Amino acid sequence: MSHEAAVRHRTADFPESAPPVFAARDVRFGYGGAFHLDLAPFDVLEGEILGLVGPNSSGKTTLLRLLSRVHAPDRGEIRFRDRPLGAVGRLALAREVAVVPQEEQLAFSITVEELTLMGRYPRGAGRLFEGAQDMARAREAMALAGVLGLADHPVDTLAGGERQRALLARALAQEPRVLLLDEPTSHLDLLHQRHLVGLLRRLNRERGITVVFVSHDLNLAGELADRLLLVSGGRIVRLGPPREVLDETVLEAAYGCPVWVERLAPSGRPVVLGVRL
Repeated sequence: MSHEAAVRHRTADFPESAPPVFAARDVRFGYGGAFHLDLAPFDVLEGEILGLVGPNSSGKTTLLRLLSRVHAPDRGEIRFRDRPLGAVGRLALAREVAVVPQEEQLAFSITVEELTLMGRYPRGAGRLFEGAQDMARAREAMALAGVLGLADHPVDTLAGGERQRALLARALAQEPRVLLLDEPTSHLDLLHQRHLVGLLRRLNRERGITVVFVSHDLNLAGELADRLLLVSGGRIVRLGPPREVLDETVLEAAYGCPVWVERLAPSGRPVVLGVRL
């Protein structure tokens, strides 16, 4: 099966009747008294890859922080596996949900291996030392993220793309059922973008990991995701398969400018070519 056919097959077969991992109901959240997000109800479905897309400052990263319990809604509710998210203990949540931030400032110098082993804490809170299983899982995670050869390198000496892959290794070491990623390809060159997209697909299909990611790259998001959630001005503009969201009229309403979209034959897959000048 060709790569494009595999993408079509995956999207067509994804069951939209799957149970929700996250269920957000009328969530509102703001900074300093002004509402930044005012969202219609939506679900993140078990086993899906969901892409969060939209203009700068539209609320994508804030939404990711709400799902990871960094922030709590001012109004409304988010449920995780049919429990109020706020009632789920942080260690219990970390055993299921791992986060890959776009950037992270470390308080002290540690190696890639030490950073990755930090991901094992939810699996053995209270232990003073890592065991053989922790080391094995950490090495597996570093290998998957492509940083095993950098295990003894200090994280603060790495290039941006290497740091991003090291943060991914830490998340994978948690053995999560859900991965939340903020702009995971922003610092990666084309080769490592391809590697990351392939890895996320493999984790999703072979291990059933639910993936939610933020991206400014509409074409990458459209190729990787089963569904896209398009936000603009803190509101949901459209939630659905890429062929429905990557539409000129829909994108123009969200981005406030004319957008050029073509559909590839014979699949009809949308490709965003850019802004119409």
